[in-house]
Amino acid sequence: MATRLLQTPIAARWATILHRIGPALEARLEAERERIGLWLPVALGAGIAAWFALPAETHWIGFLLLMAGGMCAGALIGWNNRSGRMVVVGCGVMAAGVLLIWARAIWVAAPVLAAPVVTEFSAIVERAEPLPAKGQIRILALPQQRSDLPPRVRLTLRSEQAADLTDGETIGVRARLMPPPTASLPGGYDFAQRAWFDRIGAVGTVLGDISRAPAQRGATPPLRARLSAHIHDRIEGSPGGIAAALVTGDRGAISEADEEAMRRSGLAHLLSISGLHVTAVVGFAMFLTLRLLALNRRLALAGYVLSLAAAAGALAGGGYTLLAGAEVPTLRSFIAALLVLVAFLMGREALTLRLVAAGALIALVWRPESLAGPSFQLSFAAVTAIIALHESRPMRAFLARRDETWLFRLGRGVAGLLITGLIVEVALAPIALFHFHKAGLYGALANVVAIPLTTFVIMPFEALALLFDTIGAGAPFWWITEQALRLLLWLAHAVADAPGAVATLPSFPPWGFGLAVFGGLWILLWQTRWRHAGFVPLAIGAATLLFQPRPDLLVTGDGRHIAAALPDGSYALLRDRAGDYIRDTMAEAAGTDMPLAALAGLGHVECNRDFCRWKQGRGRAQYVILASRGRDRIEGADMAAACAAADVVISDRWLPRECAGRWMTIDRDSLAASGGLALYLGETPKAVATLKAGDGHPWRLPQQLSGNDEAIPTDDPAR
Repeated sequence: MATRLLQTPIAARWATILHRIGPALEARLEAERERIGLWLPVALGAGIAAWFALPAETHWIGFLLLMAGGMCAGALIGWNNRSGRMVVVGCGVMAAGVLLIWARAIWVAAPVLAAPVVTEFSAIVERAEPLPAKGQIRILALPQQRSDLPPRVRLTLRSEQAADLTDGETIGVRARLMPPPTASLPGGYDFAQRAWFDRIGAVGTVLGDISRAPAQRGATPPLRARLSAHIHDRIEGSPGGIAAALVTGDRGAISEADEEAMRRSGLAHLLSISGLHVTAVVGFAMFLTLRLLALNRRLALAGYVLSLAAAAGALAGGGYTLLAGAEVPTLRSFIAALLVLVAFLMGREALTLRLVAAGALIALVWRPESLAGPSFQLSFAAVTAIIALHESRPMRAFLARRDETWLFRLGRGVAGLLITGLIVEVALAPIALFHFHKAGLYGALANVVAIPLTTFVIMPFEALALLFDTIGAGAPFWWITEQALRLLLWLAHAVADAPGAVATLPSFPPWGFGLAVFGGLWILLWQTRWRHAGFVPLAIGAATLLFQPRPDLLVTGDGRHIAAALPDGSYALLRDRAGDYIRDTMAEAAGTDMPLAALAGLGHVECNRDFCRWKQGRGRAQYVILASRGRDRIEGADMAAACAAADVVISDRWLPRECAGRWMTIDRDSLAASGGLALYLGETPKAVATLKAGDGHPWRLPQQLSGNDEAIPTDDPAR
């Protein structure tokens, strides 16, 4: 039978629309051709984030297949089109991100302790970190001749147990060890994930005295430890702790109150050696070298001064990085500084978004797991926002040099610094709220004073004090440094204590955070009008943050601690003797800055020796909660009636079968599978768990060791 073309083509309308979209998209991409490359680290990061977000190996393989399909679709669009090339390269780079972090997780694999144990062993101290403000020392230790222990453990001991402990020393200890803890509540800090990539298989506390080899006792500490001790001798207390943090990265002498004030005021970034500090060191080294070498006419005329000054800056930055312990944020900042120096020597514009993209690519390839941490996100978000702001036409016009008095010039500079601070605070707020559930609102104002004070007063005078200490004449410079540090702490406390200084929000879905980040990147990385489309996902993500309901009940992973929401927005604890760590964790997850009350002291709560019972919910939806708090054994038959009358039953112990709540029963068995819980008791109650069912990430299913010379039992007795 002969065939002929239809008079009315199928989907002609859609074909026409797609035919029009293609050229329009190509025109947009042609106008943004210099900005397309900036999305390479974003695509790599998206692949890494997908690996963290997806639960198991089958999902990771499915994502790789999806990216392969995307590459095929891009090839069908056409390699000669920018859109086709972007789809092919973007999907390929995202697939590379998944493979990169997957390979990294396998590469760093190390066995993990199966359960808490008290044991004795000898170990080599890999690194000792004094914490004078807490009266503690934290060490990374390598157990010796114990195949039943992880190859690396983190131990905490009191300062009086071994105040002069040094790296490389062999010690004998009796310690209580436990597996690296997971997050105790949904949205909390998951130390088990970080410990996996740091190859830490157990954490614990040293019990009693430690044994030390006589030949090693009193060994010379490393330069970093000696320098920190020298600074602490010159300046006492938290000012000395900040001074040491600026030089060696040692923050152990800063009191918790002062560190919290720095966080609440938006000044905590000054305590972590990063771009600001490395840039200051490199800049001062270059400036000093330029001035000194310019005195030599031959070098100046030959044109070697700039190259030698850049080399001196690179050496100074490298030495500073090693002195500070070569932590990941410091190394990342040093790499960025080297890229700036290279661009400077090549005669290219140094501070551009291309440089930021190159630095992000290097950091992600080197340490892909750093993407999940707040340090990477905060630093690159801040730098990207600063450079994008100063590349914009309005900001360039505002800061352009003009014929005006010095007073107006100074005011314009201060206004520019304030605008920059405000933009940075806006860019960092979603990240701070996602990771820490709080964000400082006055950080921009505080940084207008704190950044110049740190960069042009504290760090230069501290460097001069250390230099002149070599001839015993550093006292005047130490005095100036100490007064400037006390001024910095006063500023932090004044801002932190101001009304409304901190915004707090409860945990919110990762997809809302992802939308906010994508919208922000779309606005910052593009230049033409379609950048405004980024406000749509940004607004949706921000709405997720702002309208996320607070949980009605929070239950920690061990079931011992319960926080219940009160009508005034505060929370009350079942066990009012909980320590500061539990209180801070509960307050962060609840998104509250108010003190936590005692649940048993409230009028609507009925408590006896073993249980507390109360009603919890919103509006008409009220649920009866029954929570255990005693230690005595109770027979199941005695509990059955009380449990049957409750909607939610919570216990930190195993509950008998006779005890079952109408909606949910939470005990040690269920918490082992779910982890901590956040309960939302509305018309339709909902429970959000810390641990996701079927999570196949390697730190959830590691190779386990017993810690007591016994094999780990398996489900199969024949093994």
